[in-house]
Formats: sequence, C-alpha cells, structure tokens
Amino acid sequence: MSEDKSHPSLDPPVATVDETVDEIMAARRLSTPLRRSFLQQGTSTDPEPGPLQEFVTNGDHRGLLLYLLALGKASAEPWDTALAATVWARALGMELPETATATSTISKAWKRLEDRNLIRRSRYKRRAHIHMLREDGSGDPYEPPGQVKEPYLQLPNAFWQLGPDEDRWYRVLNLPEVAMLLIALSLSDDFRLPAKDVPDWYGISADTAGRGLRGLIGHDLLAVHKHFKTAPLSPAGYTADNLYTLQQPFGPLGRSQRRRRR
Repeated sequence: MSEDKSHPSLDPPVATVDETVDEIMAARRLSTPLRRSFLQQGTSTDPEPGPLQEFVTNGDHRGLLLYLLALGKASAEPWDTALAATVWARALGMELPETATATSTISKAWKRLEDRNLIRRSRYKRRAHIHMLREDGSGDPYEPPGQVKEPYLQLPNAFWQLGPDEDRWYRVLNLPEVAMLLIALSLSDDFRLPAKDVPDWYGISADTAGRGLRGLIGHDLLAVHKHFKTAPLSPAGYTADNLYTLQQPFGPLGRSQRRRRR
C-alpha cells in the first residue's frame, strides 16, 4: 500500500538553539572585534572601567550574551540587525521562546543595552531594529575599531561553538568567567593580573575576578605559572606573581607582554 501524503505533518521541523546561533554568527568567519574600551577606558596611569563593569556588577549575563550576539550579527555597514525577539530568545536557550514572557525578557534586555548607550533601537516590520553604537558607551555611531585604528580584541567564534561534553562555551562559562575571558583576550600571553587591582582597572570586584580566573583555569582555558623574583626585604626573600596565558581554543595569542598591567 502506498503512503498517503495528502496530509502534511503536524510537527514541522523547528530550528534548534545551536542552529540559530550558528546562523546568527554565519557572517563572522573567525571572530568578532570588540573595542578594549568596552573593558577599560582612561589612561595606563589612570584607568577607568568600561561598560563591561555594569554587566558584571548587575549580574546581567543574558544582556552580555545578547550584546555579543548582536555585535556578531551586525557584521556589515550600516552595522544593524533586525530579528524577531523569538529568534534571540531561542539563541539564548530560553524555554518556550515564542511566549510573551520570552519576548518581554528580550525587550527588557535591549532596553538595558540602550540605556548603556551601546545600541539604538527603532522598529522594522514590528521587530526591534538594533543599531550598534560604539562599544565605549559614548553613544557615538559604530565604526569597526580596526578601520579607525583603535585598540580591540577579537572574540573567536569558538566562544559560540563546541566546548566540553558537546556543550558550547557560551553556555558553559558563567558571567565572571566570560568577563575574565574578554579581559584575557585583550591582554598578552603571560599576563599579570592581581585580583586586588581588578576593581580599579575594570570595576570588577576582586572576588568576582578571582572566581572568573579560577573558573577558566578549571576549564583548562587558562594556564598559570609562578614568576619568582628576589625581594630582600620580604620575609621569604622573594615574591611570586601568577602569569596567565589563554589556551585553546582562545589562545595562546602570540603577543608578548610588554606591559604587565594592561
């Protein structure tokens, strides 16, 4: 008996979380540039925290991931993106992304980004039309940092791809770990980053920075070794610094550490 094909399936195939993220990031071949001023501003002698501080201090993990996704999607001039809220909700792994609650959660996240002067919103076909602004929170129009010769880091696409146990790194890493990963990507191999100095340099508490660094070490994403130097007036006669180097798939970066702090 031939199969009756007169009735279409009642269960159409629905894109998965991973398929959605992969499609959002499809235009980025290897990585997404991110200005260092998103992490830290000011000067080398008088640093000031960048917008990253507010994400971390407010525990806005979802907002940070949404921002990084939007920055990845807006890969060409005029540096904008307009996807349905349900698409962003599905990409972030929210349960029942088609619900009004999920849509409201995404809208509130966009509002937080707008309040931080990182994006500008308008409407396009009943969707939020997201226009990227400069990553420093100034509200100025976005320009690729490489084109205007401003310092920036590269967030590898590996962040959105497979990590341990067939999961993806952006889901594996918690907020302190993501924050410290971004900071590490802005530095060099064998960088020195005393946790006690992170509050002044990046506006992140020493406890949060310590948890983030230890988490990256625990995931084998950060190698650490001791650097000893003589200190005649210390009780032990020497001091020791932790030097950190990112590991695959995020490093090593192949940059020498000219300045120990930044």
